[in-house]
Amino acid sequence: MKSGKNGLYEDLKRQILTMELEPDQDLDEVSLSERYGLSRTPVREIFRRLEGEGYIEIRANRGARVSPMNHQSLRNFFLVAPMVYAAIGRLAVQNFKPRQLSQLKDTQERFRSASVSGDAPTMVLENNRFHEIIGEMSGNAYLQPSLGRLLIDHARIGHTFFRPRNDDMRSRLQVAVDHHDGFIAAIAAHDEDTVVDLVFEHWELSRENMEMFIAPQGMKADALVEAPAASMEKSS
Repeated sequence: MKSGKNGLYEDLKRQILTMELEPDQDLDEVSLSERYGLSRTPVREIFRRLEGEGYIEIRANRGARVSPMNHQSLRNFFLVAPMVYAAIGRLAVQNFKPRQLSQLKDTQERFRSASVSGDAPTMVLENNRFHEIIGEMSGNAYLQPSLGRLLIDHARIGHTFFRPRNDDMRSRLQVAVDHHDGFIAAIAAHDEDTVVDLVFEHWELSRENMEMFIAPQGMKADALVEAPAASMEKSS
């Protein structure tokens, strides 16, 4: 844990993206002030900054909480995300700087290494940074804030994607790694159509994984159903 304003800002972002702090969770201004060696005024400044970026909500007379994820916000997310990602992708091809492409490659290598070692929190953060850089490449002051807000919920809804529990999920994670490589190659080649195609392939992969998290398979209830039936047979 870092100290000071920057430490508090970065730690809260990380904890929200990795679900260490859950949606709707209250933030204790007093304990954070003590933990980071800050007075309450700079803590409130950080809260306002994070609110502006979509990480938290500040409620009058009730303090700050992690931004919730309710039915309406999830519906809006699934409606809007692919359109924003596609627009960002097109603009990134048109406007990227060599320095940004280098940053994208470096981020991808950290993401790849984390995927090999199974470091889920690092995968979440590096994946988020990968797509943030593509947003920065777009150079569009209107779309970048929308992308930033989408990425917060994308990370939170899809966090189980980076904790694969079976071979199918591990193979899907490798597809995501391959997609990132494809983004880098297509952007470097100024291939706008391929970037947009990859956006929708990558989105579909993410959407399927997020749906698994939101609507997991039901637990088998055979034991609960059969046990009473068996006991009735014995008693008859």
